[in-house]
Amino acid sequence: MPDPEKIRSHKHLRFFGSFLTNPGLWYLNRRSVAKAFWIGMFFAWVPVPFQMVLAAAGAIIFQANLPISIALVWITNPFTMPPMFYGAYLLGAWFLPENQPHVPTDVSWQWFVDSMEVIWPPFLLGCAIIGIGSSIISYIFIRLVWRFLIIRKWRNRHHAP
Repeated sequence: MPDPEKIRSHKHLRFFGSFLTNPGLWYLNRRSVAKAFWIGMFFAWVPVPFQMVLAAAGAIIFQANLPISIALVWITNPFTMPPMFYGAYLLGAWFLPENQPHVPTDVSWQWFVDSMEVIWPPFLLGCAIIGIGSSIISYIFIRLVWRFLIIRKWRNRHHAP
């Protein structure tokens, strides 16, 4: 886990001020970690800069583990963003039949600018579907796995000599 003081002093998170002193933001328990996955996975798919700030705000509002929430948005980073967001675009285009996938023969800045009004609706829909879906699935998965591990630990402790 990163040092809480390092996160509190981060240049983009400093403005949260006293909200970052809440000890609940630093706990590692089933609820706070599951909520952190819910928040981090959702905001990883929000196509805006400074996703970390949005994830931090979400963690503060929902009392989730702050470092995990922030770290998960880095699933979408400069290397993974193009294929992930292209997949989101294709998914959105599949749901919007009037917006069939717009695949260029050569990608250029001019093509991108000219295609914005065609690309944005399916792209945003795909990001929303994947963001909501992955956040719900990861929340449930973390809760179930954590519960399973606790039950197994209790059973092993009970059967220990």
